[in-house]
Amino acid sequence: MIVELNHLESQKEFYKGELKNIKQEEKDVLGTYASLEKFAREKFLMKKEGETVFVLVDEDDKTINEKY
Repeated sequence: MIVELNHLESQKEFYKGELKNIKQEEKDVLGTYASLEKFAREKFLMKKEGETVFVLVDEDDKTINEKY
């Protein structure tokens, strides 16, 4: 019982941290039009009219996510 309680408390702390990170990301994304556009382009592969989007995949057909 105590072990389960400790596990649940650690999960609670983990999800509190995740929620804090998500709220900060939301604030960053919705802060300016440029950041919202960047988010949409990166996460949802959105593009402007006339642009071409290239998606790189590895041998297992998984999307390659690289940060520069």
